[in-house]
Amino acid sequence: MRIYPYLRASTNEQDANRAIGFIERFANEHGIKLSKAFTENESGATLQRPQLFQLLDTAERGDVILLEQIDRLSRLTDNDWQKLKGIIHEKGIGIVSLDLPTSWTLLKPQASDDFTRSILNAVNGMLLDMLAAVARKDYEDRRRRQAEGIHRAKSNGLYRGRAEDTAKQERVAKLLDNGLSWREIIETIGCSRGLVAKVAKQNKGRS
Repeated sequence: MRIYPYLRASTNEQDANRAIGFIERFANEHGIKLSKAFTENESGATLQRPQLFQLLDTAERGDVILLEQIDRLSRLTDNDWQKLKGIIHEKGIGIVSLDLPTSWTLLKPQASDDFTRSILNAVNGMLLDMLAAVARKDYEDRRRRQAEGIHRAKSNGLYRGRAEDTAKQERVAKLLDNGLSWREIIETIGCSRGLVAKVAKQNKGRS
């Protein structure tokens, strides 16, 4: 069994690697060895997550995805969550999350008998669905509040839009100039593919 941490942040301004310390401490406390971590800056509300699907391509039956929280895996709509869960189930990959203690038993499956494992799998499945639904509702509530705040600010003439992270864009541009691939830049900086594409397009327009 190999255990793959999956780390995700929603925006380029957030640090997707922030949770690695919590996951490493958890691994030490439970006496488990971690395999390669997969990290990306993409919204949990979309299935368009290259690193997640690279993890799923890499993992084999019996391996485990280790998360800080379930919302790192899914803020998806119910239909998309069922699709993703179906892929994970078909491959026989387990999901363990620090915020779901009942899932920790998957790290030591030999510690329980077949009946107990069946019960725990059923409980974990139900709790995963519930936490995924809560994560989606939290996402929708925050989007609604954000839209309401922007509307009020526009009404009062106070909305100026979101400031761009020019420092990160400059780093991307420098790495592009140095000949690094998009994938290498994404892994080095922890930015999204969309940002690299944006900067590459800007550079092309200047040439």
